[in-house]
Amino acid sequence: MNTRDELKLDPGTCTVSLPGDLCEMLALASRNTGLSEEQLIERAIRRFLPMDGKSRNVYLSAPMSALLKGVYEENTTLGEIKMHGDFGVGTFNDLDGEMILLDGQVYQLKDDGFAHPVSDSVQTPFACVTFFDPTTVEDVEGELDHAAFKNLLYRLIPSVNMFYAIRIEGTFPYVKVWSVPRQENHRPIQEVTPRVFEYHETRGTVIGFYTPEFIKSLASPGYHLHFLNSELNHGGHLHECRMSEGRISLQFISTVELNLPATLDYLTANLI
Repeated sequence: MNTRDELKLDPGTCTVSLPGDLCEMLALASRNTGLSEEQLIERAIRRFLPMDGKSRNVYLSAPMSALLKGVYEENTTLGEIKMHGDFGVGTFNDLDGEMILLDGQVYQLKDDGFAHPVSDSVQTPFACVTFFDPTTVEDVEGELDHAAFKNLLYRLIPSVNMFYAIRIEGTFPYVKVWSVPRQENHRPIQEVTPRVFEYHETRGTVIGFYTPEFIKSLASPGYHLHFLNSELNHGGHLHECRMSEGRISLQFISTVELNLPATLDYLTANLI
């Protein structure tokens, strides 16, 4: 089972060396599906190795329900998270602030209101990320209060039954955000009191996701948005805003990849 067999594809194209057990599994799958081994390999490559090397799914490092139950420590590093996306939101071990992953750089939005770049070795109990590649882009002019802002976001999505990644770069006469201080593991999240910050006449980027209501155990249902100012030094979880102009980029996502942690805290948590 540990020997490696050569599997030849089209003559003159390439030769792949696979472990013996994978060759046996491939032969069995070929018999069961009626597809050739070459066809099965091509499908696998197209699924897991997109042409530009970037997947177009949304990746969840753990279900949101674990975080809501107080599981604030996991062993997933930001380096691992970046293998699945360059754009996203989340938090850090011990619920130590809000996370923004923007253009491949992670920022920790702590309870002091400041944004801090962090290293790839830092760990997270929850992150929701993708490689951002917008499907639609729309410019918006004219001031929107928060109600109009939310209505606009919901008008942009064609269906409430899909995932969407959203990025908004614009000018904001008012932004209200919050972030949470570091917590003890397993402290109920409803007991956590966030710190609130307000900003006036600022430019920045709103990033996040829309999650369908029917999978709310995986990620926050509806829009989950974070804000980072253009100086990259302030931000937090977006609570309220007014926007005067901006560019809204929306990515439709039809595939969800969920990681289930193997830590003791997660395996013994009651997530129901």
